[in-house]
Amino acid sequence: MMKLSPDKPLIQDGAIVVNSTFGAYCEVGQGARVLNSDFRDYAYCDRLADIANATIGKFANIAAMTRIGPTDHPMDQPSLHHFLYRSSYYWDDAPDDQAFFERRAARRTLIGPDTWLGHAAIVKPDVVIGPGAVVASGAVVTKDVAPYMIVAGIPAQPLRSRFTAPIAERLLALAWWDWSHQALRAALDDFRAMKVEGFLEKYGG
Repeated sequence: MMKLSPDKPLIQDGAIVVNSTFGAYCEVGQGARVLNSDFRDYAYCDRLADIANATIGKFANIAAMTRIGPTDHPMDQPSLHHFLYRSSYYWDDAPDDQAFFERRAARRTLIGPDTWLGHAAIVKPDVVIGPGAVVASGAVVTKDVAPYMIVAGIPAQPLRSRFTAPIAERLLALAWWDWSHQALRAALDDFRAMKVEGFLEKYGG
């Protein structure tokens, strides 16, 4: 039986992790690549996810073959090619363009807590996915997504909110994703059994 740890992430076979940090109970799926990113507590990505320059919120659910923060090429120069910025690959006397890599890394993608990114979704750099939002499979997200909104399509467009505005506001105020591990366990049966309204009434949201 698989067991996640509060102390170190579960990195599945073939995953590549570079310059990234992880909170408690995190997982990186088989063959995934995580570069220059931060996973908050309980966040995970499934197999072959490709994540760069991103902050992944607590309890984020990232499906297989997703792409978050895909890196870009120099659009306003004569060429798009690697030789402009990975120059050392091609010439012994030409250094790489570190300023380009720094600009690229600074374009952060923010995935909020308790979000769900469906299979093969793409979230572009500089985009913020709000708490509780859902990105449909295959969507390409180029703009910020409001909390608890469901988006789909290319480019992604809002379909509907998961909850009414007052319910969404109460959930944001409750911020259950900041509860302790013990508090989550104590409320587990209610998370499973209750509709959102009843849960909010019981837990004061």
